[in-house]
Amino acid sequence: MKKINKIFKTSRPVIGMVHLMALPGTPKYAGSVQQIIDRALMEAIVYQKSGIDGLAIENMHDVPYLKNNAGHEISSLMAIAGHEIKKETGLPCGIQILSSANEAAISAAHSAGLDFVRAEGFVFGHLADEGYIDANAGGLLRHRKKIGAEHIPIWTDIKKKHSSHALTADVDIVETAKAAEFFLSDALIVTGSSTGRSADINEIKKVKAACNIPVVAGSGIDINNVAKYMEVCDAMIVGSYFKQDGYWANRLVGEKVSRFMEAVNALRKGVV
Repeated sequence: MKKINKIFKTSRPVIGMVHLMALPGTPKYAGSVQQIIDRALMEAIVYQKSGIDGLAIENMHDVPYLKNNAGHEISSLMAIAGHEIKKETGLPCGIQILSSANEAAISAAHSAGLDFVRAEGFVFGHLADEGYIDANAGGLLRHRKKIGAEHIPIWTDIKKKHSSHALTADVDIVETAKAAEFFLSDALIVTGSSTGRSADINEIKKVKAACNIPVVAGSGIDINNVAKYMEVCDAMIVGSYFKQDGYWANRLVGEKVSRFMEAVNALRKGVV
């Protein structure tokens, strides 16, 4: 898809997650801003040397999350980390600020020169573990317009993981996707039910068939199933698999990234 290809140098890019250490003011913050930046840069360089196509930063260690407004102490430091990662690696880099702090994310991306934003709650309200998340497409796109950041794509989660969708049980994922496209989403992200859980291949196929914007697999991809996802997705976000024991909070294992990207590149060349 053209919107994906404008950002990445290859088709069906693999985006590796950089989970920043707990940020200032959050319960797990350890008291060193420099350590946070250094750790993020270290992981980004490991990813780069291992052949990853792009990166995304996220404040997943900031549990428990606030809804909609993470605070300037979070967004400003994430912008700095993103800027340093982009400058050091030259790789395309996106950002997500938990939870649903989408306007802060687009502002940080604009200031840091980042390449895309991952947004929660774009269309249809839902009940997440942080509480009720209301739909926010209207305000978010107006904010992007106001600050002159229209060049930054917004990739939107649909039927988001870690959430109950009982209120919209009569609206299936295809209708949700079509609504997000109608509300000017730049790409759609399909995930499993929680971090590390695989997205449903059949759901991805249905969303692809119904929409004309890129569809991204957002969780649960590993070296054993990547071939199936490459057949149906325009991009893949991978985090947990690259960590020790497949757990998102553990250390990044460069060898796992290298082996995964070797498999992906072989698939791209059609040799497996």
